[in-house]
Amino acid sequence: MTLRILLVDDHPVVRAGLRALLSSHDGLEVVGEAATGEQALELVAAVRPDVVLMDLRLGEGMDGATATAQMVARADPPRVVVLTTYDTDGDILRAVEAGASGYLLKDSETQILVDAVWAAARGETVLDPDVAQRLYQRIRTPGVELSAREAEIVALVARGLSNRAVAKELFVTEATVKSHLVHVFSKLGVDSRTAAVAVARDRGLID
Repeated sequence: MTLRILLVDDHPVVRAGLRALLSSHDGLEVVGEAATGEQALELVAAVRPDVVLMDLRLGEGMDGATATAQMVARADPPRVVVLTTYDTDGDILRAVEAGASGYLLKDSETQILVDAVWAAARGETVLDPDVAQRLYQRIRTPGVELSAREAEIVALVARGLSNRAVAKELFVTEATVKSHLVHVFSKLGVDSRTAAVAVARDRGLID
């Protein structure tokens, strides 16, 4: 049996490396490459791969999670394994919710990647151990939601603005900004602006 694989990544060097790596293993054939989500959807229909290795962030246009969701909604869906450098809670959850069969990081060992491709083709779910642990922790501690204003303030803090500068940007008082940040600290379980930004980014609450 030969597995047909489609590579989706906006970096040509990464695609070339993956093609060389996978093609060196018996039973694996790379039947197409795409740099965008739109190209990937066209190729899925044209070459009918068994497994798609999908990056999440593809530059302009459709992202990997959106492309994944559309692929798995087909009548004859391929298995999609996310292969990315991003491992924030937000990225992981979007991929899983989109219907990805697996989530691996690009620094995974070669054999782990090859085994994951075969496992996905068999209908199994494959997760990087660190990703699996994060999902488990997320299930045990349900997601925290920031209000639109709280997220806006944290995003401005992430840009390096002081409380006074944030207040000026949003046309509110500095006391209002401080009050919102107190609520943010409580929701995220942190005690500093720096920690709030780090946790909010990690959970996909801000870009």
